[in-house]
Amino acid sequence: MSERAGGTLLSNEDLSCERSSHPGAAEQVCVGRANQALERASWSSVIRTVLTSRTIDLIEERELLPSGRLRHQFSARGHELIQAVLAEHLRHEHDAAMGYYRSRPFLLGAGLTSREAFAASLGLATSPTGGRDVGVVLNLPARRGVTVLPTAGDVGAQYTPIAGWAQAIDYHCQVLRDARWQEAIAVAMGGDGSVATSGFWSALTLATTLGLPMLFVIEDNDIGISTPGWMQTPGGNIAANLRSLGSLYVLDGSGSEPEECRRLVADAVSHVRVRRSPALLRVQVPRLCAHSGLDVSRPSQSEECDPLMALQRFAARTLTIDEAAWNALRETVEHEVRAALAQALRDPTPDARTVSHHMFAEAAHWPVPSSDPGACSEQPVSFKEAVRLTLEYELAQDQRVLLFGEDIGKKGGVHGVTLGMQDRYGPSRVCDTSLSEEGILGRAIGLALAGLRPVPEIQFRKYLDPGIEQFHNIGTLRWRTNGTFAAKVVVRIPVGYHNRVSDPWHSVSGEAELAHALGWKIAFPANARDAVGLLRQALRSEDPTIFLEHRNLLQSARSATIYPGHDYLLPFGQARVLCPGTQITVVCWGDMVYRVLDAGARFPAGAVEIIDLRTIIPWDRETVERSVARTGRCLIVHEDSLTAGFGAEIAATVASAMFLSLEAPVMRLATPDLPIPYQRDLLDAVLPSTEGIAMRIADLMAY
Repeated sequence: MSERAGGTLLSNEDLSCERSSHPGAAEQVCVGRANQALERASWSSVIRTVLTSRTIDLIEERELLPSGRLRHQFSARGHELIQAVLAEHLRHEHDAAMGYYRSRPFLLGAGLTSREAFAASLGLATSPTGGRDVGVVLNLPARRGVTVLPTAGDVGAQYTPIAGWAQAIDYHCQVLRDARWQEAIAVAMGGDGSVATSGFWSALTLATTLGLPMLFVIEDNDIGISTPGWMQTPGGNIAANLRSLGSLYVLDGSGSEPEECRRLVADAVSHVRVRRSPALLRVQVPRLCAHSGLDVSRPSQSEECDPLMALQRFAARTLTIDEAAWNALRETVEHEVRAALAQALRDPTPDARTVSHHMFAEAAHWPVPSSDPGACSEQPVSFKEAVRLTLEYELAQDQRVLLFGEDIGKKGGVHGVTLGMQDRYGPSRVCDTSLSEEGILGRAIGLALAGLRPVPEIQFRKYLDPGIEQFHNIGTLRWRTNGTFAAKVVVRIPVGYHNRVSDPWHSVSGEAELAHALGWKIAFPANARDAVGLLRQALRSEDPTIFLEHRNLLQSARSATIYPGHDYLLPFGQARVLCPGTQITVVCWGDMVYRVLDAGARFPAGAVEIIDLRTIIPWDRETVERSVARTGRCLIVHEDSLTAGFGAEIAATVASAMFLSLEAPVMRLATPDLPIPYQRDLLDAVLPSTEGIAMRIADLMAY
């Protein structure tokens, strides 16, 4: 017997509706058709999903966890019904959903097998994550229509990526004119505790201001681990608080009563499909278990609220499934689930030799544009103009590319890089965003997973801080899903001091902290030509990339070069030797390149070898080591603070690999562990100066 049998499921025809000028009429027609379709399915799919989920949870809680076979467990008992009904309504080929750690019932309804569910809990190779993530942190490519985006372990981190998918739906329909995306919707599921997070509010702002086809489903069990619901949102009911939002359709009810669940889900889904505007469905559900397998607290809700009991009563009353038939069905499901467990227990554990796989893509597959000989400039262009020309060409070549960030539209960004692009390509492709880095980076995930090429801008490095949760999630996405999903995002970030205005908030460099974020490539060019080659390479890459634009170089005459043309690519991990030398190697990047060049010019020609690293991740270890083998001395100069700066990584590598070649200690020169000051004399006191660099070079050469 198949693991999940059932009648006719919801089809696109079941959900297609006649549009009406009368408000609400289309929704009523669509709700009616959806209800009839669910009746035709005779509820068998919902019942089987709920029974399967409950059986898996009980086996894990009562057998696998106490025996030590299972290390951790999150039960969904009490949450199953609403999720099973929701799964039946998401059958469009471009529907997407993203849940949280209690969303396994939904995944079972979307096509996850019991064997995969156990494999995930047990950390086996056959798990959707290959044993790399917590057992209920799951993902699922489309099997029965809906794509289940990778669950995030951070509470509230599911909302903005789904808002990004919802924006991608509109983009596919309106910009790419792809009719296959018509009527698709995006759904985010979360608990009542998640409505207090920045992710929830960022996504709510996105969905309501842009009118996105997004549904929020809040499963309110009135407790977050041990914190009561009234401490998460005033009054304890997010639906009541949001009813005043005219741009959000709000529904509220029980997640334990089958007929009410059906009505609420059909109404919410139909509204989003037809009206193409957001909705929020809040349902009350019981938590019939502890927060997790490691939690000693007990649930406060009575089992009289159990939706499984309500579903059995409904089946007896409406589907003529008496107690004997129900018990027989439950036994059949348990037999199937235990057979799946037996299969899973025979599955292999992950091969430890593969643990490093999928941190980065094995190779890029994007085509290189044909050469345009007429594109090369006769006069030097500034760093800023080089970035602008590259972005404009990519926008013209591929409609999947879109730029977004705070003030990048009409204003052209606070640094003017995107000036005029919105007029040329429209607000759907060059779009301003709300003041939320969580929303900027989170939506980039959904846009990328929906097949687009998002290029978000973060105004300054310091402003990345509110979005750091999604920043880390982007980088580890491919690895966490065992190579199934990846977010191909290029994030532009202006960084560093500026000769005209600097301060602690707008002048952070911070590349060492970025380098510690797993899964990201990092470019840090020092001139216009390298900026073109590295930015275009980033846009061809299958990996997420951070493209750092030093503020002091954007308009600097020293960083200007001839524009190298629209086909110019510069591979990551290839440093450039700016000046060959035999007595000392100086490694630098960004704006420090020019201070090092000025310092090196004070020594005899051929004495100082200067290397511009150009990319931080990966960095060109071979070129540096080859140089140090020849010179025997190494100085690293960077703008980021000294302690644990990226120079420390280079120094440790050189000291370890080149110990026998060294004639002097490996040394670093960087900004002391202080913020960047506003007053100019203070700024000069903290930044590595040309004089200071020259003195350090002299000291090492005389060692």
